[in-house]
Amino acid sequence: MHDLQKYACALMVAVAITGCGGKSDSDDSSSGGIATPDSITLTWLGRYSSNTFGASAAEITAYDAVTQRAFVVNAQAGLVDVLDLSDPANPSLIDTLSADDIAANLDVNSVAVKDGLVALAVQATNKTDPGYVAVYSAEDLEILDYAQIGAQPDMVTFTPDGHYILLANEGEPSDDYSVDPEGSVSVVDVTNPLDLVVTTATFTSYNAQINALRASGVRVYGPNATVAQDMEPEYIAVSADSTTAWVTLQENNAIAKVDIGTAQITDIFPLGYKDHGVAGNGLDANDEDGAPGIATFAGLRGLYLPDSIVSYDVNGATYLVTANEGDARAWGEDTPAYWGTENATPCDGDTSKGFVEEFRIKHLVHKSGFDRRCGDDLPAQLREISAGALLNPSVFGYCGAVAGDPMGCRDDEHFGRLNITWTMGYQVDEMGAPVMYTAAGVEDSSGDRIMYDALYSYGGRSFSIWDEDGALVWDSGDAIESFLASEECKLGSMRNINCADYFNANHEEGDTLDNRSDNKGPEPEGLAVGTIGSKTFAFVGLERMGGVLVYDITNPAAPQFQDYLNSREEWDTEDPSTILATVGDLGPEGLHFISAADAPNGEALLIVGNEVSGSTAVFRVEQHFNQ
Repeated sequence: MHDLQKYACALMVAVAITGCGGKSDSDDSSSGGIATPDSITLTWLGRYSSNTFGASAAEITAYDAVTQRAFVVNAQAGLVDVLDLSDPANPSLIDTLSADDIAANLDVNSVAVKDGLVALAVQATNKTDPGYVAVYSAEDLEILDYAQIGAQPDMVTFTPDGHYILLANEGEPSDDYSVDPEGSVSVVDVTNPLDLVVTTATFTSYNAQINALRASGVRVYGPNATVAQDMEPEYIAVSADSTTAWVTLQENNAIAKVDIGTAQITDIFPLGYKDHGVAGNGLDANDEDGAPGIATFAGLRGLYLPDSIVSYDVNGATYLVTANEGDARAWGEDTPAYWGTENATPCDGDTSKGFVEEFRIKHLVHKSGFDRRCGDDLPAQLREISAGALLNPSVFGYCGAVAGDPMGCRDDEHFGRLNITWTMGYQVDEMGAPVMYTAAGVEDSSGDRIMYDALYSYGGRSFSIWDEDGALVWDSGDAIESFLASEECKLGSMRNINCADYFNANHEEGDTLDNRSDNKGPEPEGLAVGTIGSKTFAFVGLERMGGVLVYDITNPAAPQFQDYLNSREEWDTEDPSTILATVGDLGPEGLHFISAADAPNGEALLIVGNEVSGSTAVFRVEQHFNQ
């Protein structure tokens, strides 16, 4: 058995997953005559490099089988690179697509291809202004039509039947939050690609339900924002019958359900959190101990905050797969006035200059209060609420917290260095107002401290499977970090570098062991699914550590680990950009599976856009059959 498969069997026991290897089902009649592998692995095949490092020169990927072309968003140039993929081992640039037919200085955020049509999500020069959808011919790259849609379209996809184009209009605020456009989902009828018809699914009907949504667990927390303004659609998955879409609302930690035919938001599902105090849900919270250190912490919770979402069917039921990257709102962080004047008492940060929710635990909870951080990293809105924060000893007594003093809980060996959101976890009354405490930790309405019963970190460091109504079916727990810390995990296209030596490294720097442990760990971000025979496989891109994980998700309640390939070749260097020609692939963003039937070489492929190295990698999907 392959080393990774052996590791998978041991690993899956920890997360209640069974079944490694077993009898081949390659003769399954449900596979449509296509052989079903017992397992798959990835092999690096080739790459195209833009020779641009650290500037998002290769992001979202798509593919047209007729022309054998890959379409890759080059955000640095604000356009789409069109690659000849007829020889997958040697992709080459043949042309580019820009939005200059619409207006000058527009940026392309996403691309999708269906039946010879190429759809682009185009952002306005001022991101808070309405954006555009544009449709081109995949054959001659001529524009067919374009139309105005919502602000900051961040992702575009076709429905499986090709009838509609869907766009997630994220609608992020301006840096000072003075302008906060509404998030929305555009439903574009592309029956006649020369005459696009746009309908918009909005969240305005939920404005009156803001309290109920918050009570259910949906994060609605932007300064003075309505529900419609606060919702920030990120990524879209579509049902096989093209009637329903599910949209990740990343910062809101929720998924919206869309009726495509009526262009209506029919539901918003809160995703809740994972308990990092439970075995199998641990994490490495310390970026300065120079080694993997996965542990559990009572009272610490991880918000899923998913980026990518894909769907697949099992026996007529739809399941949703999410990559739980995590994301914090951080606006105005480069504006000195937002942070206030150093050593001011009280801190005089200007809440009209931004909104930053991220704060390190050891800086949030301290017996001396907040003003010691004034002019440095103290969010102005937090200081407006209170003068300091404490930890509830009944929850955090295990790491030393007592009334009025978090004590050892602030230490690095616990979770002191972990970045969390200050907006959740403190005690509130029935009206949602913070319950106040004295500096000594005594509840008193005249006090100036808030008390945290729980701490919420960013992202699940995992990927999850949900049913179509947002109920959690399965989560990978701490399996990803555990594997990256294991002896079985190897890096490089030749698999000759120990992952543990570069555990939780950053994606745009050199030897940065443990660098991301205090943030979001390996940051699962990109997703693709592919069906081979009667099995469905998930491909999960790790933004920071890099590389692609592969799981068999045919049984959504019991996925099986298959492989991990990281084609970054150089790690022992301070600045990878100086060796761009040999560094390999860094920062996977957009993944696209190509079936053997559609691939130029008759073999299943995976194409990966790598935003840091600016390269588009091509992986061969190797199929293995038990004898």
